Amino acid sequence: MNDPDRDNPEALSSDAGARHRTKMQNVQALRGTPLRRLLLRTYIRFLKLRGEPREIALGFALGLFVAVSPTMGVQMAIAIFLAALLKWSKLAAAIAVWVTNPLSAPFIYGLTYFIGARLMGLHTLRNLMGEPNLNALIEAVKKAPEILGAMTLGGIILGIPLAIVGYYLAYTAVVQYQQRLKDKIAVQKARMRHNKEVFKEKMHEQAERLRLKRENRKKKRAQRKKAERKKRRG
Repeated sequence: MNDPDRDNPEALSSDAGARHRTKMQNVQALRGTPLRRLLLRTYIRFLKLRGEPREIALGFALGLFVAVSPTMGVQMAIAIFLAALLKWSKLAAAIAVWVTNPLSAPFIYGLTYFIGARLMGLHTLRNLMGEPNLNALIEAVKKAPEILGAMTLGGIILGIPLAIVGYYLAYTAVVQYQQRLKDKIAVQKARMRHNKEVFKEKMHEQAERLRLKRENRKKKRAQRKKAERKKRRG
């Protein structure tokens, strides 16, 4: 059964306009500080990624998972390599990796270590805390494998639910954006069809007026000729 509003440009414009207003409200909420503007530009760039929503969302989830692993400095290379290997969105993975950045890294890595250390029963950092000296530094280097192991385990425990939530959020956002884009294209096509029909009607009306004018001229000429013949006979 056909949708009566499908070819109605006014109805399509109304739906697209409502979605656009909602989007602009979200945009206005994010505008302000340079950090918010950066986040907004990144979000818009993410929405405009080409590809299937599922591939983009999977790439984003992969990037989040890699972001909480203790691999800062090579995270982007790892995420892009794995995304290419799995044929997911490489750009989405690269964007998601930036969840871990110089500002957020202390908090994220502190949290991953805390989770991993609790599960492994370690007290490495607690034992090393105190007045910094050469012996403490040497001990920290010796305990580095334990610290890295705790952060890796904590990163896995934290990364799995983070990746799952990130997947569904990214999938929803991309699907909604692509649907808005399709609606916008549909509105434009409906307007073009409407304008084409109006143009055809105008051309038909103009052609009809020209036809009537020609017929009227023929009738007038015929009437003049008839009047002239009558004068000659008279």
